[in-house]
Amino acid sequence: MKPEEKLYNIFDGIKDKIPFEPQVALILGSGLGNLADKLDIVDVISYNDIEGFPVSTVAGHKGRFVFAHIGDVRVVIMQGRVHFYEGYDINDVVLPVRLMKLMGAKILFVTNAAGGVNEDFMPGDLMLITDHIAKFVPSCLLGKNIDTLGERFPDMSTVYNENLCGIIRENADKTGVKLREGVYLQFTGPEYETPAEVKMSRILGADAVGMSTACEAVAANHMNMMVCGISCITNMASGILKKPLNHKEVQETADMISEKFEKLVISSIRDMSKILG
Repeated sequence: MKPEEKLYNIFDGIKDKIPFEPQVALILGSGLGNLADKLDIVDVISYNDIEGFPVSTVAGHKGRFVFAHIGDVRVVIMQGRVHFYEGYDINDVVLPVRLMKLMGAKILFVTNAAGGVNEDFMPGDLMLITDHIAKFVPSCLLGKNIDTLGERFPDMSTVYNENLCGIIRENADKTGVKLREGVYLQFTGPEYETPAEVKMSRILGADAVGMSTACEAVAANHMNMMVCGISCITNMASGILKKPLNHKEVQETADMISEKFEKLVISSIRDMSKILG
């Protein structure tokens, strides 16, 4: 089935289950999914209940859309995302983002657990994503363009919306959260990077690396969504510290910083009502 046909078939199958037209789409990364459980939840749709929908196989990802209010803002939340390394086609990886746009979302807020490449960073830091490098995974725009979503050659000069970044900066100041800023680079995974690959990442200008997010931002930008994002630095990338990497460390650090992460994300989305009108 062609990506366009699959997307619209899935949307037609769930549109009557969507409780409201969301304004913001929020993707919660590894270890960060508990935020959704603390909100005023209106309804949920399990990925397993959506025919043809790609289902996350990663431990700790609940795998459902959560519909909730944050202040006056209507939000649809992905409590668990799909990764390219799980074996899905790149169009399936970004299908949830496209689906949330069809639901009505105008803003995509991406979050992830990432490895710190910038040696000034520390595990537990939060990084505002100001740009990304996505050339190590296939483009989700390869093949026939889906004209109903966006144009063939979308501009990528300002993927991360400066007004949204400004709101996140302001809320970091208000909530007392120390906020780093930098460039995120997406690798395919699932293996962690070698020390040489981390060195290459730094030469290319990356401050953090991970296995998601950039392709989602490309898809959202193609659809003229406003995009912003935060990386939780859960570990220093391979070769920076003399110790092996493991997923347990990622989850433990995400748990440790969850309170300040949740505080920043919730207050920032609440203030996005200023842009949404």
